[in-house]
Amino acid sequence: MRGDDAAGVEVVKRLFGKVPEWTKIIDCEMTPENFLPEIEAYKPTHVLIVDAAEMNTEPGEVQLLSLEKMLNTAISTHTIPLSILAGVLAEEVKAKIVFLGIQPGDTSFTENMSPEVQKAVKEVAGTILEVAKEIK
Repeated sequence: MRGDDAAGVEVVKRLFGKVPEWTKIIDCEMTPENFLPEIEAYKPTHVLIVDAAEMNTEPGEVQLLSLEKMLNTAISTHTIPLSILAGVLAEEVKAKIVFLGIQPGDTSFTENMSPEVQKAVKEVAGTILEVAKEIK
């Protein structure tokens, strides 16, 4: 993993086993396109994609982006841009797609995330847990 580029994976790790049973958490790592069949089979009404995203902001800043904004922004480090994946999901699954981006600071080849991104990961995971528990 590349430093802060692991932000999405780290959020997912914090959510496993803690979200309500009606919520499915998938760790897609570097190849989210490989998980399209699993996502389609689950038939979600909503999909939240969490990932490190180059948004030209301060490290650790978090932004919630609509599918429309994602489609107009090249923000991902994945083989297939997440905007394309989100577009396919919206079309095939008919789910509402939202992207939560965490601005990386250090994407060099290291196992350590910057303190700013570590803090953002903790806050994002905590907020997702709070919201998920309140919905149902």
